[in-house]
Amino acid sequence: MSTRNKIIYWIATIWLSLGMVASGLVQLMHAPADGALSPPGVYGITQLGYPVYFLTIIGLWKILGVVALLVPKFALLKEWAYAGFVFLLTGAIYSHVATHHAIAELFPSALLLALTVLSWSFRPASRKVITANA
Repeated sequence: MSTRNKIIYWIATIWLSLGMVASGLVQLMHAPADGALSPPGVYGITQLGYPVYFLTIIGLWKILGVVALLVPKFALLKEWAYAGFVFLLTGAIYSHVATHHAIAELFPSALLLALTVLSWSFRPASRKVITANA
């Protein structure tokens, strides 16, 4: 693997990880403080028509997915994490489109999706599932 590819992989993976952990933590902490208005995650998920408890599920999946990507070995688990991120992010993009949100609402999910694809595409051989040729 070339140095250029390693740099692309690590930059994409670190940015992806930071974005997923940050948004996952916001989603996990969805309970409003005493008398406070709904936090952004709660407001956003209800605007999309989903129940608030989805925030807990999605937030936990994001954090576990980042752990799977960053821990050495476990290539098959990494593939599942990448697939989960693609499902999650394409679902988020479609949800915004289906509810006629402004195009700007798509940007965070689209950026994380692009980082997911970049990270997956440039991952080193040690992080890939090795299959036998049939």
